[in-house]
Parts: sequence; C-alpha cells; structure tokens
Amino acid sequence: MQNHRFYFTRIFGTFIILLLVALTDAFPQAPLSKTEHSTSQNNRMTWWRDARFGMFIHWGIYAVPAHAEWYMNNGHVPRKEYEKYAKQFDPVKFNADQWVKIAKDAGMKYMIITSKHHDGFVMFHTKTTHYNVVDDTPWGKDPLKALSKACREQGIKFGVYYSIMDWHSPYQMAHNDSVPSHPTYNPTRIRPGKKDAYKKYMMTQLKELITQYHPAVLWFDGEWPAWWTYQDGKELYGYLRNMDPKLIINNRIGKRPTGMKGIQMQHAVGDFGTPEQNIPPNGIPGTYWETCMTINNDWGYNKDDHDFKSDTTLIRNLVDIASKGGNYLLNVGPTAMGIIPQPEVTRLEEMGKWLKVNGQAIYGSSASPFKQKFGWGRVTAKPGKLYLEVFNWPEDGKLTLPSVDGHITHIRLLADPSRKGLSAKETQGRTVVALQGNAPDGIASVVELEVRK
Repeated sequence: MQNHRFYFTRIFGTFIILLLVALTDAFPQAPLSKTEHSTSQNNRMTWWRDARFGMFIHWGIYAVPAHAEWYMNNGHVPRKEYEKYAKQFDPVKFNADQWVKIAKDAGMKYMIITSKHHDGFVMFHTKTTHYNVVDDTPWGKDPLKALSKACREQGIKFGVYYSIMDWHSPYQMAHNDSVPSHPTYNPTRIRPGKKDAYKKYMMTQLKELITQYHPAVLWFDGEWPAWWTYQDGKELYGYLRNMDPKLIINNRIGKRPTGMKGIQMQHAVGDFGTPEQNIPPNGIPGTYWETCMTINNDWGYNKDDHDFKSDTTLIRNLVDIASKGGNYLLNVGPTAMGIIPQPEVTRLEEMGKWLKVNGQAIYGSSASPFKQKFGWGRVTAKPGKLYLEVFNWPEDGKLTLPSVDGHITHIRLLADPSRKGLSAKETQGRTVVALQGNAPDGIASVVELEVRK
C-alpha cells in the first residue's frame, strides 16, 4: 500500500482487454479463446458485491522491526540488512482458525492477505526463490495454506494481495542507490533487459497462488513504477482470467493508458476500483468499488501507532460506504508473533455485534436511491425495502425523505422490532417517518421500511 493515494476506476468492458490481449513469451500460456461479456463479470462479482465487508491483512517480516510495512524504504534499509528480519520471523502464536474466526465474528465475508508486499519477501511456499516464509525463517510454515483452509471451513472467501513492485528483486533497482547504505526503493527502476525475466518470476508465483490456494480475489498493488505499462496490465489480466474465469481482480493490476482522462477513468483494467483511506463523497456510480482502510494509521504492524479509530467511526464508515454502493476492506496488522493486536480485535468485535442486529441493512444491499444527503444518517436499499441508518436521532422524532416510490406498508426498528407507534406519511412531496422513544443504538439505529409499488 501507499498512503494517501486516491484510486478510482471505470470498468468500461473487460471484453476490450481480452480482445486485444496478445500474450508475449513472458506470459507462458495461451490467450483466451473467447471474448468476455459483462454478464460474466457480473456473475463472478455477485458474492463480492453482496458481501460488503472484508478483512485486509498486512503481514510480513516488516512486523519484526515493527515500524510498518514501508520500513525497508522509509528506513533506507539495504537489502542484505533487511534480509536478517527473515531469520528472526518466528510467529509461534499464529493461529489461522482464530484469525478467520475474528473476521467471521466481525461480520466480514472475505479476507485478503499479503502474499508479497513491496519488500519482496514471499509469504507462501514458492519454488521461485528461497526468500520465502517456509524456506528462510525459523518458523518454516505456510500461513496462506493454513488461512485458505480455515476460510473454506468457516465459510469466508479467501483472497491474496500481490505487489508488482519488488524492492528485493534482482531484476529491479532502487530508485536512488547513490549511497548504497541509504537506498530509497520507491518507485523502483527495472534493470536493462530484465523486464521479461521479472514477468516470468511474477507469473510463476501468481500461478502458484492460484493453483495452491485457489483464491477468490487477487488484489494487486505497486503498479505505479514507470516501467509497468498499461499493456503489461492488460496482458497480466488476460493471463489470470484464462487461468481462472471466476477470479476477481482489482484495478491496480493496470495503469491509465495514454490519452485517457478523467478521475473515474484512471484505471481501465480490472474488476473493481480501490479508493484508499477515503470514502468517495458520491461513491463511484456504475463501477464496482471498495474502500480499503486502516484501523489505526498504518497497514503493517507499528508498535508506536496507537491512533485507533473508534468503533463508532468504523461502523459509520461501513454504513456510509454501503449507502454509496461500495465495499469496506478494513485492515489489521498482526505482530511478529502472529497476534492481531487486541485494540483491533476489540473494535472488530463491536462491529460484529452491530452487524448481528443490523446486518440485513448492509449485506446484499444497494446504494441509496436518493441523491440527497441526510444530516441524520444514511440510506441503503433492497427490493421492496429501504433501510434508514440513523446516526443522529431526531429530537422531534421525525425523519424526512424525498417522496418514496411506492406505499410504505410496514415500519420497524431492527434493534427494537416490537416498538410501537412508528408511522410514515406523504406531505408536500416528501415522506416523513415518525419515530417513538429514544435511539435503540447510539451509533446507528436502523429503521426498516417495507415498500410496495
């Protein structure tokens, strides 16, 4: 991840990608024989769209120095010096079943974990390099194997993150290594004549990920170095789509083509957009999108970062994102011992409690049908139902909406379904919902409206 980068995309037809892809020798597999249609994308995206909430996990040997995932670059650590952290990585308290249970209890429906971050250390068993968690650490275990198994057993979709940029690769050079003892890696440069070799290395690892762990999502990052091109992204997308037609791939596999303008057109390759650390004010209409966000300030574990968002903020973020038609990918950063920090677990537990009561307003919902924003909260929708997520309970007991398209036949509070005296009426082109009593939930009380046309 890179802090404060704003990613948007418009998915304008993956058929263009597959029609134009002509795989080179660096992508050793036949191209797709058929053009993909939008219905194929919609079908594979159904579970993802309905899930709305997932867990991001940034975990690697950077947890040993415990200064977050960019420490190799930000600390200007030479490769040989950084490699020593692999020899110290021994997360004896790692428990895959427990991690997945934390996600499930939080109400999360999928999990994405770093298989290789920018530092280049591989967090799964690979034949491509000894620099991996099984062969180069005293721990010697494969966390992706354990997590993919635990996800299957607990009914959570499993996915992996993969960085295109690689600070450790012999095929890439630091951005500035004029002082060898003080390198700056980001963004890397490709060594002359070595790009195809790196592609083969990368594609072999990606094939291992797909065949060994069968991820539902491949979440790319690190695509911004100048040597990675729009064409590279298209070819890589085609290679992966051919290998697994059901695989969901984010937009950071690609890069804006020359001449393409507009915020939403920034990335043209991939299945969904990835705004980072922010929620688009109006969502990204017509596009699948997912806000990825940290619970504190860092992605990887930072022993000095105690600036955790409140459970109120996190729950309202989830509601806000769902009301705009997006997903929320919320990150945890486990320690070098394999423990998800308790302040993060505690907040996830609170989110899970809220979702057990109010989850039907989030899972499988669509964006608010109203363009208007409401000071009292947000709106999500399902066929025949509107959900009013009330952040600020009105002192006069009234919520005002634009005129609802249909007749409201029933009103209830999800947290207090037996409460009486709730009503709605049309007045002067508006719908006014009258509530009774106090807010049943201090963070977000959900009012369900059944609507018949």
